[in-house]
Amino acid sequence: NVPLFKNTIFLVSVMILVLIGLLYWFFGTELGCSIRATGGNDRMARAQGINTDFNRVLGLMVSNGLVALSGALLSQYQGFADINMGRGAIVIGLAAVIIGEAIFGKVFHNFGFRLLGVALGSIVYYLVLQVVIWLGVDTDLLKLLSAAVVAVFLAIPTWKGRYFKSAPKGGKS
Repeated sequence: NVPLFKNTIFLVSVMILVLIGLLYWFFGTELGCSIRATGGNDRMARAQGINTDFNRVLGLMVSNGLVALSGALLSQYQGFADINMGRGAIVIGLAAVIIGEAIFGKVFHNFGFRLLGVALGSIVYYLVLQVVIWLGVDTDLLKLLSAAVVAVFLAIPTWKGRYFKSAPKGGKS
């Protein structure tokens, strides 16, 4: 019987929650808010007196630091590092953001919960891939399949807006 503190899923969940907490705290500071403003609307942030060039570089530093942390944790968990370990990581990251926004975007309005939605989006992405593999789809087509999954989740907000419109408010009775 494995103790709880050695359970991989428990440790990763705790680390993700701690990381979300740290990011939520950082992006709530003045510097973090200026990074978010730069990402949201570069021209408006510059008009407000924010140094957008510095914020772009700082945003890249934070994101690359997170990538380095995840790569180090993966290497530590597996016990080795390989040049091909990060292949496809950008697709997985984009899929996590897109799926998290498509599924949890209307539910989570708080920035911290949106970060949690991205983490849950990555879990949904891997669950969809595992179900497809379990159904017997050829694993050589996995890259095509992952691109199709991302495309479907990109289209969900459009489909919601087009096919599931609610009745107009204040209309004729």
